[in-house]
Amino acid sequence: MNRVIELPLPGTDPGEEGRPDGLAVVGNATTLLHVGGLTVLTDPTFVHRHESVDLGHGLSTRRLRDPAMDIDDLPPIDLVLLSHLHGDHFDQVAQARLDHDLPVVTTPESASALHELGFHAALGLDTWDAVVVTRGDSRVRITSTPGRHGPPRAGLVLPDVMGSVLEWEADGRRRRLYVTGDTLAIDDLREVPLRHPHIDVALFHLGGTRVLGVLVTMDADQGVEAMRMVDPRQVVPVHHEDYDVFTSSLDDFLAAATAAGLRDRVVVVDRGREHLMTPPEGGTAGGVGPPRAG
Repeated sequence: MNRVIELPLPGTDPGEEGRPDGLAVVGNATTLLHVGGLTVLTDPTFVHRHESVDLGHGLSTRRLRDPAMDIDDLPPIDLVLLSHLHGDHFDQVAQARLDHDLPVVTTPESASALHELGFHAALGLDTWDAVVVTRGDSRVRITSTPGRHGPPRAGLVLPDVMGSVLEWEADGRRRRLYVTGDTLAIDDLREVPLRHPHIDVALFHLGGTRVLGVLVTMDADQGVEAMRMVDPRQVVPVHHEDYDVFTSSLDDFLAAATAAGLRDRVVVVDRGREHLMTPPEGGTAGGVGPPRAG
């Protein structure tokens, strides 16, 4: 039996009521999600260009582009959603400067490590566990979904990862946003749309990351394969240009999506820009049609 955890947040909606649902790309896999009246920060990394972050086991990667904002420029955050604890997803700036009382929803392995770093509100979810986050009239359910950070044999040196589905009510219908996390296009992803059909927007962690020659995140072809598995209405590609371990570019993914006849589902959101989630009843909603949002 999978767990469902209730996480009530203190206070009332801080002026978010009536704000349209959407997302803003900060850089790499760091985004700001405004969903159901809550603000969620994903995979926070704020080091600047030329700075390096730790990947564990003596490995590191150097940042190639600055984030769209510094950590001090963030709006009030309700919680952090973390795929896994690697330096390009939770860097030294986040460790030092984020509010240590913020809830961090992540894997059990990463939650345990975050507790040691002083983030005592970190909450670990096993696959298909869920947490229901509430504050005032705001209510967002976050479900942990399958992920695997590399081939099976790499599991001894790579951390556990998770994807996630965020669900909330808006405009008289249920909305769903899927975040792949740092995973390959594994068969287990096919269960995501079975449990959570009609995904509105999916954040795809791409980049074809290679560590010691081993592919550990989706490249362009795997990204297209995952699109077919999950069948989201829109895909926003992230995690593809910020660090020197990436080997598969955004252009590679766009070309692969075009060849597969799926380019109209891909929305490229420039860093620092916001993409609004609009209901499908509006026709070509939320940027489908124009290739770039922002």
